[in-house]
Amino acid sequence: MRAILNKVRTMNPVAKQRLFLVEDDGELASMVSDFLTGNGFEVTIEHDGKSALDRIQSESFDVLVLDIGLPGLDGISICRRVRSDFEGPILMLTARGDEIDEVVALEVGADDYMSKPVRPHALLARLRVHLRRSKQPDTDSDTTRLAIDGLGIDISSRAVSIDGVSIDLTTAEFDLLWLLAQNAGKVIPRDELYQQLHGVRYDGLDRSIDLRVSRLRKKIGDDPIQPQRIKSVRSVGYLLATQS
Repeated sequence: MRAILNKVRTMNPVAKQRLFLVEDDGELASMVSDFLTGNGFEVTIEHDGKSALDRIQSESFDVLVLDIGLPGLDGISICRRVRSDFEGPILMLTARGDEIDEVVALEVGADDYMSKPVRPHALLARLRVHLRRSKQPDTDSDTTRLAIDGLGIDISSRAVSIDGVSIDLTTAEFDLLWLLAQNAGKVIPRDELYQQLHGVRYDGLDRSIDLRVSRLRKKIGDDPIQPQRIKSVRSVGYLLATQS
């Protein structure tokens, strides 16, 4: 496979963010494109999965929005094939209530997913949050490194390690872990996590936080049945436990 050329570009207050929308519903693609273009994005549309993969491998984009059900090549397959090289956020569009699609989307490396029908304002909010975090460290704190019981996290390089062994996380997984680590030993309500990570209020239905926690546990070797690091507090939220 040719080297993918879509490295995330340096933030520029003038340059528009290049967004690649892969959606075979022409009416939906046009509606979303018009809205995002009006909000500062440069939008490129593709309707066929195979053609989309070719363009991702030869053109430069800041963020990908992929529908799962595409002709030629489905969105899951596209995400799986480009994730290791594409450094920007990848957001998947799934059928409403299809939990299998949501789980698989995160498993192959998507940073986030949204159920159809897409709400343009919610999509815009999520895109802005992911792009901001993928391009610059958290500036709300002077702390750039955290070490908690063998878990090392560096916000400046967005690197994570367990007992010195590097762990590969997606942008969204890193953001969740960093937020939990900053509040280690403290329960963070699910709605607060959602607001911080997605930039919009929690609707009480979206399970992306729960799925992301499940994925994080697997990657850091936490027991999913009796987790010792990322613990659930029933009907409240999650906390990153400390031994001290």
